[in-house]
Amino acid sequence: MHGTLCVGTPPYLVARPLNLGLEREPGFDVVHEVPAKLVERLRAGELDVALVSSIELFRAEGYRYVPGAAVLGRGRVSSVQLFLRKPFVEVRDVVLDPASRAAQTLVRVLLCERLGRRDVAFREPASDVDPRVEAEASDADAWLAIGDRALVTKLGPDAPPSFDPAAAWVDATGLPFAFAVWIVRPGVELDARHVAAFHAARDRGQAAIPELARESSRRWNLPEDACLRYLADECGFAPGAELHRSLELFRDRAAAIELARADLPAVAVRTRDRHVPATG
Repeated sequence: MHGTLCVGTPPYLVARPLNLGLEREPGFDVVHEVPAKLVERLRAGELDVALVSSIELFRAEGYRYVPGAAVLGRGRVSSVQLFLRKPFVEVRDVVLDPASRAAQTLVRVLLCERLGRRDVAFREPASDVDPRVEAEASDADAWLAIGDRALVTKLGPDAPPSFDPAAAWVDATGLPFAFAVWIVRPGVELDARHVAAFHAARDRGQAAIPELARESSRRWNLPEDACLRYLADECGFAPGAELHRSLELFRDRAAAIELARADLPAVAVRTRDRHVPATG
């Protein structure tokens, strides 16, 4: 592909180990939006590539993903939490965070599988509404929160009880959960230079994790060791073959409750450069 590549990425701490310095790469124009907004812009053709909810791969034809770079949950993930106002087994009414499609879908899959598809009601407030405020105002049983807001709540004092969907996924499948991948819209062709740039940003970001943890600790008045544990241990950013397996298993379980298309494969970007990995 020639010319400028329009790239979208979330404004969350968890994206920094994947996007650090990407705006300085030649031919890259980077914008920051919440994942749900990035999906809208990707579908509209306003973005060429976006770090968005992995479930989007299985909701429209022609998508591919950049291998070797993703936001993975390897167990507990403090920035994606279903905060509980009742014991988990009593949850029947859930307010979803409108910012993320992957976390929404994962929670719906897990709760429908555990509690019965017809026995749980899910509601999504307007994009400018805090799901916690909506849950408390409507007396819902639980609310899903993602990103920095969830992280600050979970790691801060007096955190409400919560259910961790990523930990539940890993316990059940033995695979990490892919929250976000770099998705390439149909009609956009990446060359080896582009893929290498995404990998270089990942490498810079992973090397900067201790500093990112210190910055977030100061910004949010959170324990530095908790911030470091979140970025270094809870999350992963350089997946191997497990990414492809996890994506397709997520597709199958989401399709079973009509939240994804079972006929769409997870297709990785391939290049002719033998030094760039071709599969996730």
